[in-house]
Amino acid sequence: MSIFWVRFGIFCGLWTLLIFRHSENQSVSLLIAALALGLFFFLSIRKELLFLYISLSVIIFIHGIMLIDEVTYSILLLFFLAIIAVYRHKQKHLTIYLIFNLALSIMMVFYFNNSVVELIILSSFFYFMVTAVNRLYLEKNEQHELYEQMSGEYRKLKRMNLVAERDARLEERTKIARDIHDSVGYRLTALIMKLEILSIQKNAAEYSELKEMAQGSLDQTRQAVKALQSEEHEGLATVVHLIRKLEAESNIQVQFTIKQGVLSVPFNNNKSVVLYRVIQEALTNAMRHAQSKEVHINLGRSATGAISLEVLNQIYDAVPFKFGFGLSNMKDRVEEVNGTLYVYQTEEKFVVLGTMPVNEGEE
Repeated sequence: MSIFWVRFGIFCGLWTLLIFRHSENQSVSLLIAALALGLFFFLSIRKELLFLYISLSVIIFIHGIMLIDEVTYSILLLFFLAIIAVYRHKQKHLTIYLIFNLALSIMMVFYFNNSVVELIILSSFFYFMVTAVNRLYLEKNEQHELYEQMSGEYRKLKRMNLVAERDARLEERTKIARDIHDSVGYRLTALIMKLEILSIQKNAAEYSELKEMAQGSLDQTRQAVKALQSEEHEGLATVVHLIRKLEAESNIQVQFTIKQGVLSVPFNNNKSVVLYRVIQEALTNAMRHAQSKEVHINLGRSATGAISLEVLNQIYDAVPFKFGFGLSNMKDRVEEVNGTLYVYQTEEKFVVLGTMPVNEGEE
């Protein structure tokens, strides 16, 4: 907007010099200048409005023919409008406007019969330069748009690569778990059965103790297999993986902010799962219902030392919402770990705000 005011100031200055130095009827000139300035304000509303530019040029031309005794400032005003049009029009519309402006300039020069050849050459050279600048400007914009598209594709491929790596890692963990189950688990089960037979045949307490040790080893193996077969939900790393996954699967953009003191809090597994699920449900809800593709997640510590979570997404048309199954389940999960969760919306944002206490034993 500051650039507009600079342009507006130059436009006003040229009109002021034109009126007070060369106008034959300053009162009428001031009225015409006021009309021109009013149209000039509309130039900031839309980037490409050829009709407004042509109207301004016609006003300057008529004013110059009827009320001005010298052509220089009128041509300068036309030049100035052409410079502004370079950054506001596509090449086709700009060419039409520049030809129109050049024609008006030549007619004014012939009308005043003042250095005709020199002014025509100067005007033609000027409009040629303006056309060249416009072409360079459009090429620069096209290159920028191409760069943005390539950057978007690169980010998309990078997210897909992260998802593929994660899937490959999970597949490898599942394979390892299956191998452990089929080999070690089978042998331990067979060993327990043989020890059971020996304890019955020999009636010896040593076999019972060995059987208990083998059973304990089998239980630990089963727990390890179960842990390998399921995704971990502990810590902030899983939250980051969740965000990457959702960004890769949709067009949503997540701004994730971790405030000072959060990384030093060792959450237990239960609260880690709650934190993970709450963020997952909040992001899923934003993907389904948000009118903006940008979501802000802030994770910090409250004044009481509790973990605070804030999920914000922009809305443009606030409509009443109801607690569905997902939001209700999210609230119940937080309350099960003695936390609080508030879900509400303002005129501009949908907010999920929660806190979860940190027990002394977790510090």
